[in-house]
Amino acid sequence: MKAETGNKLRVGVIFGGRSGEHEVSLVSANSIMKALNPDKYEVIPVGITRQGSWMVGVKPDAMLEYSKNRTAGHIAFAGTNSGKASLNCDPANKGLMLLDQHKTGEQVKLDVLFPIIHGTYGEDGTLQGMLELADLPYVGCGVLASAVGMDKTFSKRLFHEAGIEVAPYREFLRSTWRTSPDTVITEIEKTLGYPCFVKPVNSGSSVGISKAKTRESLREAMDLAARYDRKILVESHIDGREIEVSVLGNDHPIASLPGEIVPCNEFYDYTAKYVDDRSELKIPADLPAEMIEEIRAAAIRAYKALDCAGMARVDFFLERKTNRIIINEINTIPGFTSISMYPKLWEATGISYPELVDRLVELAIERYRDKQESLSAVS
Repeated sequence: MKAETGNKLRVGVIFGGRSGEHEVSLVSANSIMKALNPDKYEVIPVGITRQGSWMVGVKPDAMLEYSKNRTAGHIAFAGTNSGKASLNCDPANKGLMLLDQHKTGEQVKLDVLFPIIHGTYGEDGTLQGMLELADLPYVGCGVLASAVGMDKTFSKRLFHEAGIEVAPYREFLRSTWRTSPDTVITEIEKTLGYPCFVKPVNSGSSVGISKAKTRESLREAMDLAARYDRKILVESHIDGREIEVSVLGNDHPIASLPGEIVPCNEFYDYTAKYVDDRSELKIPADLPAEMIEEIRAAAIRAYKALDCAGMARVDFFLERKTNRIIINEINTIPGFTSISMYPKLWEATGISYPELVDRLVELAIERYRDKQESLSAVS
């Protein structure tokens, strides 16, 4: 599958977006773009601003500067075939359409898309739905797996059905919390107790997550989570080691060696992940061989339960007293910087960062061709 304009595959790397993980996405995209082999790929940077505007030909570091100084309203584009753009959802066009004056209607052809937008409006199935309409191959999970993986409570139900243990939890609507806070707090205290974790149901990178130890801190945690989503998840605290596994593949996925996170803060929050570098990553995790294989098998089972494709990182708790394996969540577009857990786990398992990126592009094309076979049967 090659571009009409040359022998190289034209890969559009999509980054930025309207979520609270905008900056994380830019760092991930920078790493991916550097890893894509220039002898095989022509990389087309596609940035999405915090306001949702699409820009083709703007690099992640320029996007970061634009985000910090967006009141200036100016951004430098790389090359002539660049500018403000939109995804052309007509399958005949296969790419982006420029919107700037004197360029309106010009097409930027693409062979495959590499979305690396973490969180809402990128990891939750919305972007994947657009790419399906545009009939473009793209890296990672499809619409269903992306949407369900982003929704922490829906994914828990599927994990439970697949025989993977989840922590006790309750889900509340933001409207319920705001109209009946005392009733919500009473239910949490009766069923889950303290400490407990409060999370927006649809978020990543630990944005909006708090650990509540008292009634007052619970109120604050619920208010914070309600800022980010209309649904709020409250989970029992699990005294466990934080174990993560990377999964790669389509119909026949493979799992990496597990790694362990020893957070510098009380839990692995946004600051511990991206600001404070004192958290310790143990790769691979110091676990017995049998336990390693059990966790890897659970990761693949979770991946298949959501019908994932391409990639995902599966996060577990290993309860200290019992060694029970309890799934925390799945991340369908995990952090992808050179020091992120997803690529580092694969590096420890024998797949280098550039090889990993290469495989993900191949998996995107493989899945696209598989889908085309189904479409040809009804066309």
